Amino acid sequence: MNIKISGSGSYIPTEIVTNKDFTKHVFLNDDGTPFPLPNEVITEKFYDITGIEERRYVSDDLLTSDIATIAAKKAIENAGIDPETLDYIIFAHNFGNVKKGAIQTDILPSLATRVKFDLRVKNPKCVAYDMLFGCPGWIEGVIQAQAFIKAGMAKKCLVIGAETLSRVVDMHDRDSMIYSDGAGATIIEATEEEEGGILAHASATFTYDEAYYLFFGNSFNKEHDPDVRYIKMHGRKIYEFALSQVPKAMKECVDASGIDISNIKKVLIHQANEKMDEAIIQRFYKLYGQKAPEGIMPMSIHKLGNSSVATVPTLYDLLVKGELENHKLDKGDVILFASVGAGMNVNAIVYRM
Repeated sequence: MNIKISGSGSYIPTEIVTNKDFTKHVFLNDDGTPFPLPNEVITEKFYDITGIEERRYVSDDLLTSDIATIAAKKAIENAGIDPETLDYIIFAHNFGNVKKGAIQTDILPSLATRVKFDLRVKNPKCVAYDMLFGCPGWIEGVIQAQAFIKAGMAKKCLVIGAETLSRVVDMHDRDSMIYSDGAGATIIEATEEEEGGILAHASATFTYDEAYYLFFGNSFNKEHDPDVRYIKMHGRKIYEFALSQVPKAMKECVDASGIDISNIKKVLIHQANEKMDEAIIQRFYKLYGQKAPEGIMPMSIHKLGNSSVATVPTLYDLLVKGELENHKLDKGDVILFASVGAGMNVNAIVYRM
């Protein structure tokens, strides 16, 4: 028995927000003082570092659970399964449903429960739960789905990663330009195929010094309500942490899989920051005394931004459906998933198509 991704789906929001749209913003330092550079310079420097030209936001009428349901329906259709045969729905997100203009998140009932309701699944044995694991949540959900299947507790699982970060960003913080919205979903199931599927995985949580590298904090605008919180990060610390720990997790996973590094066709890494991802991939290959092959790392961040837990499943869906220029996958190809995010969590999966 092997455990494979039998179907995938994604939702790319319709609202396109370009870097030029941020030239109208009032950017402040964390102490509330005006940022000294003009916005045109800020956005140019931002692009040089992150590679982000534009990002996608959901329309005002949609919630995280809504776009997750859209992606889930596509994955179910792509896999050709009856949703009543699902044993688990694992929904990775970080902020729940946040309505446009709201100051509270809504996670009652859980978002996984809402997706099950929206899919009209009657089977009570289909267990639905949410996962809070930062940006690596979808990968961790796949790892859990594999564990359920290996333990004989499941045959088919729906794993979703979705987020609407546009609802929790401080528009006076330059970091707000990084974040975006999106949803990706996959069906994970047992197969009788002799080859392929999940070959190895690795996960770790670093908290001793790193727990609060990403956190909820006040707006940089000191006139805003101090009881309203926004996503905040210590960017330099995250960058240094990611470059130190993610390549190690990737190598641990590859070594456990028995796959030679030369046989990896693509590396699908969390779309956090182009320069950071490029540095991670170079450090990973350096651990094997090699340079990263050209074209090894597909990127979607340039047009889609950083949608947190949704970046990797969305990237996978676009790749397998031939929607990423100059990238393709064939049956038997080996890919490496990897992510890093709030917690601080890192993880990886080696997977053969």
